[in-house]
Amino acid sequence: MTGIRVADLTYRYGAIAALDAVRFEVDQGAFCALLGPNGAGKSTLFNLLTRLFVPQAGRIEIAGHDLQANPRAALAKLGIVFQQTTLDLDLTVRQNLTYFAALHGLSGRDRARRVDMVLERLDIADRAKQKARTLNGGHKRRTEIARALLHDPAVLLLDEPTVGLDAAARAGITDHVHGLADEGVTVLWATHLADEVRPDDRLIVLHQAKVLADGYANEISGAKPLQQAFLDLTGADA
Repeated sequence: MTGIRVADLTYRYGAIAALDAVRFEVDQGAFCALLGPNGAGKSTLFNLLTRLFVPQAGRIEIAGHDLQANPRAALAKLGIVFQQTTLDLDLTVRQNLTYFAALHGLSGRDRARRVDMVLERLDIADRAKQKARTLNGGHKRRTEIARALLHDPAVLLLDEPTVGLDAAARAGITDHVHGLADEGVTVLWATHLADEVRPDDRLIVLHQAKVLADGYANEISGAKPLQQAFLDLTGADA
């Protein structure tokens, strides 16, 4: 089954193309890194995948549901972690999760069970009573990922999820999200950092509105370090 299918997706800001006939597929349960420099079109793609923008041309499917024809079913399968923190800093971790679960229509024992489950899944059960503003960057990110998993989505989108984190926190978050893919969640991880991509990760390189490469990272990099291959593909300076 396909987790994400994007076909001939095009979006323009006036005369400037943000995405130009972009196409790719990500299998269910795969971890896929979307690697591109700032301005490559990653944020526009995420805005289209979450229906904040409507495509000017092309088609998007989320877990088998056409996003334009059946947006409610498609979005119900989607979990999202935005680049900027969106937690209520004056609520505890558990209160943040409980509130979000209520927005999804979850209540009673089912809501409490799901909150407990995602707290354990992201190894933050010991932070449940802690106010969000007192968390370090890594635990805030884990809380946001836990929140995105409350409704058991088939597909998880993460937009530059490690921005501002130290090396240890970045590695911890990357490990956790790979673990989610191992459990069957389709992951699309947008980043501009080549060192977040593992050799056996599925990789899409996006630059100047187009897909420049689509395959596995070790195949795309060849004999070069991925960072150098990425710089060569995008024409950037080292």
